[in-house]
Amino acid sequence: MTRPRFSRKPALVRLLSVAALFSIILIAIQSSFFTGSWTPVNLDIPILSHFQSNLQQCVANRGLGLTAHIIDHCNVILKFPQGTNSTWYNEQFKIFEPLEYKYDVCEAILLWEQYRNMTTVLTREYLDSRPDGWFDYAAKRIAQLGADKCYNQTLCEEHLNLTLPAKPPFHPRQFRRCAVVGNSGDLLKTQFGEEIDSHDAVIRDNEAPVNEKYAKHVGLKRDFRLVVRGAAGNMIKILNGSDDEVLIIKSVIHRDFNAMIKKIRNPVYLFQGIVLRRGAKGTGMKSIELALSMCDIVDIYGFTVDPGYTEWTRYFSTPRKGHNPLQGRAYYQLLECLGVIRIHSPMRAKRKKDWSDVPSREMINNAHRAALRLKKKQAGQEGGLGQFVNCKVWGKSGPYGNGPVSGSTDMTDTRKDSNYNRWEIMPFESLRKEARKHYMQMEGVSLYKMDGNKLDDLVCVKHPLKSEA
Repeated sequence: MTRPRFSRKPALVRLLSVAALFSIILIAIQSSFFTGSWTPVNLDIPILSHFQSNLQQCVANRGLGLTAHIIDHCNVILKFPQGTNSTWYNEQFKIFEPLEYKYDVCEAILLWEQYRNMTTVLTREYLDSRPDGWFDYAAKRIAQLGADKCYNQTLCEEHLNLTLPAKPPFHPRQFRRCAVVGNSGDLLKTQFGEEIDSHDAVIRDNEAPVNEKYAKHVGLKRDFRLVVRGAAGNMIKILNGSDDEVLIIKSVIHRDFNAMIKKIRNPVYLFQGIVLRRGAKGTGMKSIELALSMCDIVDIYGFTVDPGYTEWTRYFSTPRKGHNPLQGRAYYQLLECLGVIRIHSPMRAKRKKDWSDVPSREMINNAHRAALRLKKKQAGQEGGLGQFVNCKVWGKSGPYGNGPVSGSTDMTDTRKDSNYNRWEIMPFESLRKEARKHYMQMEGVSLYKMDGNKLDDLVCVKHPLKSEA
């Protein structure tokens, strides 16, 4: 059988792209030799410009009408096609949602590649290592404390102990493929259920039901659920008989939560909150952050990325007001063409497994290194570009895997001896080889984000390597 002609296009496009990049680099090297100023940084702008061209082509192929317009080697504008129905009205600014969005690709690739090495669950070692961890930061994670600081650390520890593991319970590269399932009504147009359940881990949001009624659309597998404060107050109903689903609370803990947590056997943690201005908001974006911190491949379902979307629909309830749909769709498309996520949509049923037009991992890695060098050069910080250059605070932990399990002395024996051990006392040898390799490459260091809008500030905690423990 003759292969369709269009199957050769990705290979041809890649070949032409490589040739174009080689020509750009050759010209840059020749120019630098003549000026006597050759350094690796001279090649960073051509590398990033080449990456932008590939990103532009990716958006054209996958954006369902979106187009990318390059401003320079870092900045790009994503535009919706003329005639897109912008029905989302902003009452505060008295305008309809715009049809174009500007993004800094260099900042985006630095941020999201960093998440692949991050810890996104709040731990005791983070609070112990951070200078203001217990006095200032811990108080922000406890509602109904009655004070703006932890003047009584013992009291704050009592509030947090139920959700506070000693060390990261989940590790970078722990899973190969993860599915993040949003709540969009578009899921009812699909039958992604079996495909979702085939992933190594499935992450769901808030109170989204998982049952036979919706199984063919959203699957039945339940591993993690990220919940906001309102949904967390109904945790027992959310779990609905699931003993294995890990709950991760996005916002804060308080007394009512603690009383409820003691009645269930499922692990419950606090999300390591990060306040960063992005092009999309909501629990779904946080779920992607969580997934990227422990999964090699992140597939997203039910994120309303289709054209013509005019209201915030949910597969299990009536439509309601929600986040800006066009802004979110544009940002998710950017992330797909940065290799961060893979979007699954009813509009893509025939090509959902074809990712040949997304820039390769090698190309993304080259762009990441170029963006990092350029950022440091612009800040006058050349040199010292090691993997720990952004560690502003260092801490030291005990042997890997040791430390108390989350909980308190008045919890039931069933709870204390149940699924927490599966995560918090996990032998190093039981991790997949990619996770163990990453741990050794990172020299046993766990990376945490500082809160705030600074990309660079990290809290880094050193664990003894296995041979040192």
